[in-house]
Amino acid sequence: MGRPREHDDQTRAALLAAAEELLSRQGEQGLAVRAVADAVGTTTRAVYSVFGGKDGLLRALYVRAFTLLGERVAGVRASDDPAADLVAVGVRAFRWFATTHPNLFRLTFEGSHPELAPTTDDIGSAVAARRRLAFWVARCADAGRLGGRDVADVTWQFHALCQGLASVELRGWLPRGRDPARVWRDALEAFVAGLAARRP
Repeated sequence: MGRPREHDDQTRAALLAAAEELLSRQGEQGLAVRAVADAVGTTTRAVYSVFGGKDGLLRALYVRAFTLLGERVAGVRASDDPAADLVAVGVRAFRWFATTHPNLFRLTFEGSHPELAPTTDDIGSAVAARRRLAFWVARCADAGRLGGRDVADVTWQFHALCQGLASVELRGWLPRGRDPARVWRDALEAFVAGLAARRP
């Protein structure tokens, strides 16, 4: 009979939540193995057992970030207007992720932690999230709303616009008194509407 696991999925989830909170309160300097363990009320052995050390913990946060984003993108409810749905993906999924998990956004999209070195397997979570976004872009293509543009190209362009909007909002650079969600919606609606124009 095998030896029972000392640290289970619940411990893993608690350690990841604590690590994200430490990033929020203390920045990358606060993300030490002992600090994460102390925040959960366990020992550093738990962190090494579950993640193999700080490198593994950082990579797990990377995967968590793209898993959360991908699930949110997939969870948007489809309507009979694929263009409106793509805008909703930006506002309800990408903006939700960036504003609800700002430190995961900075970690994954802005490279806030120089020690993060995701493996090929880790990057698979980012690829999966991008494929979920491409699904919504492809619906626009099927409806003739991309003006003959390539789905992969538009997926990257839409992603880049969302990433830029998120960075601007998180830095507090939006015009004073403006509703951030409205700014996002206006920008994304203009982008998506422009896609319908036939390429020369």
